[in-house]
Amino acid sequence: MFEFFTVGVESASNWIFGLVAAVAIASAGIIVGTILGKVVKRVLHEFEVNKVLKAQGMTLPVEEFLSGIIKYAIYLVGIVWALAELGLATMAMEIILAVIFVLLAVFVILAFKDFIPNIMAGFFLHQKGMIKAGDYIRVKSVEGKVLEIDFIETKIKMKNGDTIMVPNSILTKNEVVKFKKSKPVVSDKSQ
Repeated sequence: MFEFFTVGVESASNWIFGLVAAVAIASAGIIVGTILGKVVKRVLHEFEVNKVLKAQGMTLPVEEFLSGIIKYAIYLVGIVWALAELGLATMAMEIILAVIFVLLAVFVILAFKDFIPNIMAGFFLHQKGMIKAGDYIRVKSVEGKVLEIDFIETKIKMKNGDTIMVPNSILTKNEVVKFKKSKPVVSDKSQ
């Protein structure tokens, strides 16, 4: 009878030890993830990654994005390790990881749903050379002189002097009217 009691006490103490270890591991993962996320963001900010990309025409918040990925990846490792310490079945961890990866994939797809078509359209516009800086075009309700074409958007100066940025996918999906350059009219005064 005492053997059953000692086995129960050992089992309970092992479970409590595993629970304490799991909480400690999860807490450490959160702390380390938060710290490393901030360090990565600071390092990228020191290298002015966002400013360099903005100068190249890309307006992605890479500093925040990469630091967030590092932070949440470490959170995930800490949680999985804590669950393993609790002795949860491998199948439960696989289901949790699958759900997390599906949510991450959906997030990435939604984040880049407009970005990728604009880049592809930018490559198409550069490759075909149908529209160049200096051309006078009309697409949808926008009419003006093309100032610059980069891989994401095209800068157009309108008649009223305003500058508008048109996503490149708009230029490839819609009818674009390219006007011939008008020559100045020369009046013949001899007649």
